[in-house]
Amino acid sequence: MTEYAAYSRGAEGAFARRGTGGHAAPPPSPNLALHPVMDLETGTVVAVSAPAPAGRVTDLESDVDRAILAANATTQRETLLPLHVALRAATLTDDRGIDRLHQTFMSMGRRPSGVIISVSGLFAGMPPQEAVARLGRLRATGYLIAIERAADLPARFLAEVAPSVLALDPELARRASADPRRAALVDALVSLGRRTGGHVLAPGVVHDEQLVKLRGLGVRLAQGPLLAAPDWRPGMPVTVRLGPRETDRLGPRVTEFMLPAAVMADTVTADEVFSAFNAEPTTTSVVLVDPAQRPRYTVDRTRFLLKLAGAYGHALHSHKPAARLADQPRPVPRTVPAIAALRAAGDDTSRVYDDLVVVDEVGRCLGIVRVGDLIRSLSALERRTAS
Repeated sequence: MTEYAAYSRGAEGAFARRGTGGHAAPPPSPNLALHPVMDLETGTVVAVSAPAPAGRVTDLESDVDRAILAANATTQRETLLPLHVALRAATLTDDRGIDRLHQTFMSMGRRPSGVIISVSGLFAGMPPQEAVARLGRLRATGYLIAIERAADLPARFLAEVAPSVLALDPELARRASADPRRAALVDALVSLGRRTGGHVLAPGVVHDEQLVKLRGLGVRLAQGPLLAAPDWRPGMPVTVRLGPRETDRLGPRVTEFMLPAAVMADTVTADEVFSAFNAEPTTTSVVLVDPAQRPRYTVDRTRFLLKLAGAYGHALHSHKPAARLADQPRPVPRTVPAIAALRAAGDDTSRVYDDLVVVDEVGRCLGIVRVGDLIRSLSALERRTAS
């Protein structure tokens, strides 16, 4: 396997392969389709998906170019929503191409924790252990991993990879709403994801009944024609009618409520954070991280905008580090129960409703949890338990 340089330059150097030459990124495509990924718990957009176009891609470089086009399209629209891009498993063996993709993301200001790499075609000529190793390398650098057609893969492999997103194929997502056998398969993936820190994504949702059934099975993420018009772009509103769940689980972990974080470097200016909040009205906070993806500060939307709106606020702060207007992060380990995270939120009475930052075992930012989501879900659970 290719030897990678150590983390001497932090996350930016994680894919700095020794001896790799430069490669110009392709020009952006204004016609590239973008679709929202919806969180069915909160009804908000949590990522922007650039789906793979129809047709067979045989060139590994073309696969990487397609992902770069998606990044270009979202960068032009100045969205901080995480980017969901598709790669074939075979492309993971192209070390030079993966390095080029990583460097392009970084040059655009796309940190690894703000990119979901969705991998398809696993086991097609690649030994399982090699796939685990290559996916693990991406995740170690900070990328979120999604597995396409997760139901077609061995459960042991999925448990070892522990992806952030387990994507159903559109046919399974469609038939699970009416076929008990396929519903059981979706339920099994939801259970696996709950224990490994991942969420199930249902693509191609077209009917309200389908959406309600999938949500009742525990599916957390969805995308499809029902959720947004074909001309949707980041920042456009999305309205989804969410009914009550059919079933609820006791003792959920905090990761069950985790959302992708809006992440920026801890050196950005207040004006850059201001632009990020303006671009995404649903963003409640920005996490400022160091080069190793560890949270250094959190910027609460309401307090930040109030400070800038004050007398001479913009003139005083806009060109200075955003960290001056930020707070210390409130990290919670990804393994803690949601009720424990809620209690931790109450420790600081002045910041009860600030977003919590979910971190992994080495302190890297995995996402955020909105305290309001915890309160609503746990209160509903308590009422049902009492009745």
